[in-house]
Amino acid sequence: MTRFALTLEFDGTPFFGLQRQKDGPSVQQAVEEAAYRVLGEEVRLHSAGRTDTGVHALAMRSHFDIEKHIEPFRLMEALNAHLRPDPIAVTHCEVVADDWHSRFSCSGRAYVYRIANRRAPLTLEKDRLWQIPQDLDHEAMHRAAQALVGLHDFTTFRSVHCQAESPIKTLDRLDVERDGDEVRIHAAARSFLHHQVRSMVGCLALVGMGRWRETRVAEALQARDRQALGLNAPPHGLYFVRAVYPDDT
Repeated sequence: MTRFALTLEFDGTPFFGLQRQKDGPSVQQAVEEAAYRVLGEEVRLHSAGRTDTGVHALAMRSHFDIEKHIEPFRLMEALNAHLRPDPIAVTHCEVVADDWHSRFSCSGRAYVYRIANRRAPLTLEKDRLWQIPQDLDHEAMHRAAQALVGLHDFTTFRSVHCQAESPIKTLDRLDVERDGDEVRIHAAARSFLHHQVRSMVGCLALVGMGRWRETRVAEALQARDRQALGLNAPPHGLYFVRAVYPDDT
């Protein structure tokens, strides 16, 4: 068996998330079915993270094991041919060691959340950003976000369906920046709880709109209670942007 690592880019709009679902199409299912058509053998795709319905990825790291001998470039080209017209692309493919695992070898994950802060409707990027027409104070959002950086109990920002053993996580980065009428929230950590990024973004958006004072984000964190959450941001503004591994340079 040979282990191949893939880097996947996908538009999550038509999928019920990355992982296989009983009720609808998933990115995993699409890639596994494409691999079967290419290789004539069943594979199981493992990935660095999970994404919900409508969440996108710029560089999701995944892997599967196959018996057939094939060069990485040929495999990538063949997979992309069979993935059409699904909005999924394999942007990189390589052979890795048998003990390399896209999920368990991963030492860090990064997301970006994109907000369109304008009144005009979105056209070219519909379903790619969360649109908020009210003026956002991104500097206040950034100041409030710093209360969440570090080691904390993130129960308030955790979905009731989260399967993680503990709500305690270390958030390495939560930065808010503006580029024209787009506000971006960058989040990085070793791992995240289910809905953690979207929950944090929702509360920061309330700060930006002036509906929450800055200190209320810290108060919500300290409450350790999902009922203290102000807002869960919609999935379509969220992008998985990077998986980090110990051997990365």
